[in-house]
Amino acid sequence: MKRLKMGLIGAGGICENRHIPIYQELKHQVELYGVHDVNQSRAEEVAERHGIKNVYENYQDMLSHVDAVTICTPNKFHEAIAVDALNSGVHVLCEKPMAMDRAEGERMLLAAEENDRILMIGYHYRFMDSVMLAKQSMADVGAPIVTRVEAMRQRKVPGWGVFINKELQGGGSLIDWGCHLLDTALWLVLPSKPVEVSAQVYQKLSKQSEQVNDWGAYNHEAVDVDDHVSAYIRFDDQSTLLFECSWAANIKSDKTALSISGETGGVNVFPYELYQPKYGRMMETTTKTFDDEYRAARLQAENFLDACSGNGTLKSRPEDALAVTKIIDAIYRSSEEGKSISIV
Repeated sequence: MKRLKMGLIGAGGICENRHIPIYQELKHQVELYGVHDVNQSRAEEVAERHGIKNVYENYQDMLSHVDAVTICTPNKFHEAIAVDALNSGVHVLCEKPMAMDRAEGERMLLAAEENDRILMIGYHYRFMDSVMLAKQSMADVGAPIVTRVEAMRQRKVPGWGVFINKELQGGGSLIDWGCHLLDTALWLVLPSKPVEVSAQVYQKLSKQSEQVNDWGAYNHEAVDVDDHVSAYIRFDDQSTLLFECSWAANIKSDKTALSISGETGGVNVFPYELYQPKYGRMMETTTKTFDDEYRAARLQAENFLDACSGNGTLKSRPEDALAVTKIIDAIYRSSEEGKSISIV
């Protein structure tokens, strides 16, 4: 089988600590051909450490030499790079979120369709063991009634890199962390379609000068993104989603929770539990799952490479990623305008 030539765009932590090791494990499918970063010395260091032969001063020069690229840049640059790659006939795996806003995401999707190329957004939670089992269980859950999402971190503001920079990232806790659970919930309740959002966005604890932060000190004056978000999302079938995310909350401990109450059953995802009314009582089914993010990211990479080679279909479609971006846009708009926002 011919190996795909992979180019890496953005050589930061997520690239070096996740994507590179995974592609090296999948060397029978993919060759790490080249790397680009705006910091040339960083790209050269990463290339030397991992045996990547080619370092490019600009990513455009790499596109004619590779079959696919993995984009690990700040969110501001996702759209331009992805569209350039797709228009050059190159498949794209782009780190989440899809883009800074809906318009950018729509241009990415159009470029993929027009060039018949694979575009995948890195929502790897879909590949978590508990999530895949919950997806299989939705037939037992039935039509969703209420979905609940909590993506809560006690005091973990990521002060390194550009995470607290709105110009480069587009947002904070929602666009960085909450989007994973939002995507997961939307995937589980398909074909239910979100139609309206009412939300409130906060920027409180991360701006306080007296810091308590598990992930180290940061410049609180530089924070211009959300640190806490709550939202109420209505769907076309009258079901609803209660959503909350934060990376700076006064709570007992971190919490990652997703549950769905349906017409014939219910499911809790983390940890996996299935609830069903049977034999005149409520029955509970539990099982051991293996929820490892690295393992999920590897399954995501395998899915992407298979799709690029024509041997499979994407589990995380760009249309689904665009739906997440539309909701993120609506959440921010709802908070700014103080009213519910319809999603068209």
